[in-house]
Parts: sequence; structure tokens; C-alpha cells
Amino acid sequence: MLPFLHPFTQQQRLENTKTRPGETRMGEAIGLLSSTLTLQNAHQNGFRYAVVGIPEDIGPRANLGKGGADKGWQAFLTYFLNLQSNSFLSGQDILLLGQVQTDDLEGHNTDSLRRACSELDERVNAVLQQCFSANLIPIVIGGGHNNALPIIQACYQSTQQPLAVANLDPHADFRQPEGRHSGNPFRYAYDAGWLNRYTIIGLHEQKNSQSALNALRQAAFPFYSIQRWKWRQEIQLDEILEKTAEYLANSHLPIGLEIDLDAISDMPSSAITHCGVSSVDALHYIDYLGQLENIRYLHIAEGAPERHPAGIEAGNQIVGQMLTELVCTFIKAREHQ
Repeated sequence: MLPFLHPFTQQQRLENTKTRPGETRMGEAIGLLSSTLTLQNAHQNGFRYAVVGIPEDIGPRANLGKGGADKGWQAFLTYFLNLQSNSFLSGQDILLLGQVQTDDLEGHNTDSLRRACSELDERVNAVLQQCFSANLIPIVIGGGHNNALPIIQACYQSTQQPLAVANLDPHADFRQPEGRHSGNPFRYAYDAGWLNRYTIIGLHEQKNSQSALNALRQAAFPFYSIQRWKWRQEIQLDEILEKTAEYLANSHLPIGLEIDLDAISDMPSSAITHCGVSSVDALHYIDYLGQLENIRYLHIAEGAPERHPAGIEAGNQIVGQMLTELVCTFIKAREHQ
């Protein structure tokens, strides 16, 4: 078995999937690891995607932020597994791998949380390296945005090439390398030589420190602020996406696609915003860039259902549906490509 992975089991499939005569749900159609279906032979058996959960909020709390991102994975499973499997998306090329082991990691202050985040990095890296080596495209459901670092590292170690990454996010997550947390994964990846191109769409001009902005400019990493896009309407989303696609594709490097649910207005997340992008904008971002040839992974971070003002049940509904739509849109975009 894979180290640091809790494989999704047949029992969990039964518990999370509501079946109905005459219909096939996604939970019935997707693949699970077994004695005959392994990660190593999944690709030759027709699987293209490996779905991995990271149920943790260590990274956001290590960044002096709010908890709750550990609940996004289960919210996703509840909705995704109960979708219809049909001609639009059958799910038969999706391997539901399971979740990274996180339940034994904890911290009680900033220093211990950052040490735990570094340990989490090693675990995520170990699982994701196996996914990339198996020639599958990981779809990673967080958890905090801290997990971008070990995902990028694992892809680099598999391909021996640095990455080109796009991120829909009000925060650049390019803070100082002061210890690991959700605010600095891309800075660590850049400093290590694993990240060659990086661009942020929807960056909020007042939610990023001057030092982080200076570091982005020094690295020549472009960004498109939400103020420029939405408030001042100096540029439209399709123009941003066209420029971003050209920036990524012209690198001829493996491409990573990132989205922080913090970007979406009123989405229950680690840092809720009331002045963000729409769900439709987020889905269009995934659909457009998901068609790029060299895409190697999708990472969706920071969904925190318990932060919904009406409670976790309402949060599970909106976060679960949003995560599910993003994943489905990505896979359909790959099929279109």
C-alpha cells in the first residue's frame, strides 16, 4: 500500500453513495484500489485521473488564519459520489484514491503548527509522486493551500522539469519562507527551483504584503488584480485567460492549475470574501485553462464548510457542490482538449 494514504474503501463507497434502480451514480462507476487494480496498473486499465483528499487545516492555522478546511473533502465526497454517471461524464476513468493521512498531525501554537505542516509536506509529496509516476492526473481536494508546495515538488521530481502554474486566488501565497504554512507554498517552490512560471488571477491589491508583491515582480511573475478586472473593468476575463494560457503554454513545461475557494464571493472558506469572483467565473477559469495540453494536476484548496454563517450543514451543501462542479468541469475540459 502507499505510505501515508488511507485508500477509499468499498465500505466507504456504500456509505456515501445513494443508489436508485435504473440509474448509475458516480460512486458506482468510479474505480477504487483493490488487489487487482493498483496505482501502477491503473493507467493501462483506462484510468486517467486520481482523486486525492487532504483533510487538514494545519496550514491555514499555521498562517495565523481560520480552521475548517479539513471538512472540505467529505463535503466533496457527499455530492460527487451521488452525481449521475451518464454520457456527459461517466466517471469510469476516475480512480478515487483516498485521503492523505493527517489525523495524527497537530499543533498548539504557531511553531508546532509549522512543524506539522512540514511533516504534512512530506506525506503529500510521497502520495503525489506515486500518482505522477503512474501517469495519472491528480485532482487534489484540500485542505489548505500549503499543499501546493508538495504537489509541485512531486511533479518536479517525476518529470525533472520545473512547473508553470496558474492560481485563481486573492492571495499570491508568496509570503516570506518563514516556516511552512498556507501563505508561502509558491515562494518555497520558486526558491527551490521547482516553479519557473507563476501567475495569479483575481489577486486582491490590499490583501498582499508589499514584500510579497516585490518578490513577485522580482521573479517576473505576472498577476491580474480583481480591482483591475472587476472594479475598474480595464481587462475582461477572456483576455486574462488568453494571456495566461499563452504564458503557460509557451513555457513548454508541465502545468499546474490551482484555485483557492477564497476567490469566490461568500464561499465558506479559510478566508471568506464578500467581494470576490462569481462561481461562473471560477468554472470558466477551470474550463478554459483545463484544456491546455501539458496540464499535470488540479488542486482546489481552502473549502471550509463550517465557516458558513448558517452552520456546517449549509456549508457542506455549497462547498460540496462547488468542489464537485469544479472537478467535473476540469475533466470535461480535458476530454474536450
